[in-house]
Amino acid sequence: MPDYMFLLESRLSPEQRAAMMRVQELSAALGFNVYLTGGTVRDLITGASLRDLDFTVEGNPSRIARELEKGGARILVEDEKLRQVEILFAGDCDGSISAARDDHYVRPGTRPEIRWSTIMEDLRRRDFSLNAIAISLNPASRGLLLDPTNGLSDIERAEVRALTIHSFTNQPVRLLRVLRFAARMGFKMEPRTQEWFDLAIERDLHRTIAPEEAGTELQAVAREERPAVTLKAWEEHDLLEAISPVLAKKHPGYEAIGRLMKVREDLFTAGFRPRLATPMLLAILGRLKDREQASLLPKVGFRSAESATVLEFEEEALEAQRELLGKKTKAPIDAYRFLEKLPLDQMAYLLAESNKSAALSKIRAYLNKWRPTRLGLPTVATELEALGMPRGPKFDSVVEQVFALQLTGRGKTPEEREKILRKITGIKELPKKKEKEKEKKGSKGTDKAHAAAAMGDAAKQKHAAAKADANHAAKGKPAPAKAAGKHHTTEHRGKSAPASKKRHSRK
Repeated sequence: MPDYMFLLESRLSPEQRAAMMRVQELSAALGFNVYLTGGTVRDLITGASLRDLDFTVEGNPSRIARELEKGGARILVEDEKLRQVEILFAGDCDGSISAARDDHYVRPGTRPEIRWSTIMEDLRRRDFSLNAIAISLNPASRGLLLDPTNGLSDIERAEVRALTIHSFTNQPVRLLRVLRFAARMGFKMEPRTQEWFDLAIERDLHRTIAPEEAGTELQAVAREERPAVTLKAWEEHDLLEAISPVLAKKHPGYEAIGRLMKVREDLFTAGFRPRLATPMLLAILGRLKDREQASLLPKVGFRSAESATVLEFEEEALEAQRELLGKKTKAPIDAYRFLEKLPLDQMAYLLAESNKSAALSKIRAYLNKWRPTRLGLPTVATELEALGMPRGPKFDSVVEQVFALQLTGRGKTPEEREKILRKITGIKELPKKKEKEKEKKGSKGTDKAHAAAAMGDAAKQKHAAAKADANHAAKGKPAPAKAAGKHHTTEHRGKSAPASKKRHSRK
């Protein structure tokens, strides 16, 4: 049981972890049971990146959403009928909170009656088994995996399995969805699901897909990491007409999609987590004329504000490019500050579509040079502090001035930065004479210390020798061997001299 919780928490970003903890706290305070469900659990098990957090509560999610708003979260879409809220948590973390429900169909193909239910009933009414898995976030069962339809086994077999024979009949939009899930994860349809899918196509059920539901799938594919694979699968099964006959005839803009996918990889490498749904949607519709795009979006359920965001996006990105090429952003530091505030999706669009080399070079410099240099500013601050300048507003201003110079290629080495820092702050180097005097004083002090240590050692040795002599005298023993030997040799030499003289006299 704890393994899933450990796996979950180790895979979440700090922002996602904070959002999950906040939802848990609010649910407990309101007396709701809360579960992590659907795509989040599926992606956790398959090892895919956790792009959003999907929560299901046994209660009204709107009450939780209102409290989250007070903490900085933003409600994107709220469906009061289905009690479902799409939300952007504080920290730019995507997610949704839904009420546990059961869809009751009087007969296949009719609109369902919605009944509020428990989590187990909610999981059983879902589309595919790999989406019918949950992890409990409640104190008494935290980390418990709920899998009433054996979706974990289907994930292990890399299969997408529909839960009932009426899955495509009840909701024909699942014809688009099953191909999207299979394309995303590289799965295949389970054999019986494939039979039901083929039968639904044969019965032309795809022609009954509601435009609004088709538009939801179009938005979902624009958020996919490999949208081209899904779009080609839709085209292969003649399902793109459910989105738009014009799009099916002219085909999606696969070349533009490919360019944007490459830019997305570059942004990931640079440390960003880009949300490119809007430019990707424009890439998908890239072969359509402006008026055809403007006509298509409302038909597939886009609200007026959502349509305006898509249709006005290109002009906003080009306006940003004009500013980037203007006089106000001529200096690298000004270009850096402008790009720091530029929405990431606009930056990605320009990287993919712009032919202005000057603008592109600034964007690439921002991603690959300027931002890494910015991350090295703590080193500059440490060096400035070492020169003796206290921290404060002036201190921060000096660091920013050095950063501006670094963007022009200056101050790459510590020696260069020290010279720059001294010039800006007016902190002068110590005169060389004084430095030498300090060194001499230091060396003299060292010599004296060594001499004192030597004298101390000699005194210790003398004291030890005197103590030893005193001990021997007290015990009535002869002097130490070395001293006695010297004395004995002297006496012997003195006595032998007369003996030699006698021998000489006899001769």
